[in-house]
Amino acid sequence: MKSSIIRIPKIEDPRGNLSVIEKDVLPFEMKRVYYLYDVPSGAERGGHSHKEQQEFLVALSGSFDVILNDGHEEQTVTLNKPFEGLLIANGIWRELKNFSSGAVCLVVASEVFEEADYIRDFEEFKKSVV
Repeated sequence: MKSSIIRIPKIEDPRGNLSVIEKDVLPFEMKRVYYLYDVPSGAERGGHSHKEQQEFLVALSGSFDVILNDGHEEQTVTLNKPFEGLLIANGIWRELKNFSSGAVCLVVASEVFEEADYIRDFEEFKKSVV
């Protein structure tokens, strides 16, 4: 599976901790940043794969599960720490579920939004897997 947890550098301070995503923390240049919040109880996000784009997901607040599928196996990763995130390579189907109350999901992407990069049908995704 082409995904991994990456620890974000954390500067501990009695006034509050600070984490920074810069330089070589991610294996790609950041081209888009967005975040998910106020996700209703029981709602799901994601449900797609990218042909080219890589993403890095961080639970800034609360927690949620990321279900990953490479067409051969599935794994679930729970994100709940603001100083680590999940790097998802292209070609991986992802679903985000089980958002806690107040959860905030930060997404750092390697590309700007382009609809043609998305595969939004799971059966089509499975056919694209080599």
